[in-house]
Amino acid sequence: MTDRTARRRLGRGLEALLGPAPTTAQARAEGALAQLPVHQIRPNPYQPRRSFDEAALTELAASLEAAGLLQPIVVRPADGGYELIAGERRLRAAETLGWREIGAVVRDVDDRTLLTLALVENLQRDALSPIDEALGYQRLVEEFAVSQGAIAELIGRSRPAVANALRLLKLPDDVQDLVHRGELSTGHARALLQVVDAATIPALARRAVDDALSVRELEALARGDRVPQRRPRAGRGRVRKPDAEVRRVEDTLRRRLKTDVFVARRGKGGRITINFYSNDDLARLLELLLGKPFDG
Repeated sequence: MTDRTARRRLGRGLEALLGPAPTTAQARAEGALAQLPVHQIRPNPYQPRRSFDEAALTELAASLEAAGLLQPIVVRPADGGYELIAGERRLRAAETLGWREIGAVVRDVDDRTLLTLALVENLQRDALSPIDEALGYQRLVEEFAVSQGAIAELIGRSRPAVANALRLLKLPDDVQDLVHRGELSTGHARALLQVVDAATIPALARRAVDDALSVRELEALARGDRVPQRRPRAGRGRVRKPDAEVRRVEDTLRRRLKTDVFVARRGKGGRITINFYSNDDLARLLELLLGKPFDG
């Protein structure tokens, strides 16, 4: 499977592995919709996502209350009840509304497929941090003896992308936390992996966060080079620090795109610079920005 085909497979998401995801109306018409007691549905034990945005869940709950459930959740039978395959946010929102039942499609899948489906659903929505994504891959390797190449086929990523993701787990735990929270990009993380003296990695990571170092500057530090002090451009006077609003926009874009982003104001307009560090990184960014794989 080529990288482009793999990315298209991920773009189709759960449909690529479970078949077309019906709307609630379609599932009802086809006789595939079951109304299941909410208390009988357990979370997906292989859910790779560790945190959920409470504000987004509140918005989803309001949408469910106003319009109802437009797409059923997907579950599998398990020990007299059910385990969630897809739709944890919908289930959580339904629970906050006090729903006793929820529309569901029941499918019979094994544990490996359950983990794979959870990864695909979250990757399709860009809902996983780089660390959660890597931990999901690690579970496939350790618990199900799936090779990196097979993971790439299953998930719809290139093999180098899977290998690079798994390398992030070599970082110290506190540095992984910085990446998980979006305070360090994956580019910064890869720069830290080049550091020969592993004991210095946490301090370098903290400096990168505190001093807002670019990936290139952190790479220089990782090589043992001295990062030159930033100087004002000739004829422009003292360089002004970005105002709070610009920094907020930059931080938001960095967390969303998982790479270095710089915003520069020019009068009423300005410029946004988005950095990428490999062909895979560029393909990932294009898919995020366009909402679909880039076909050239």
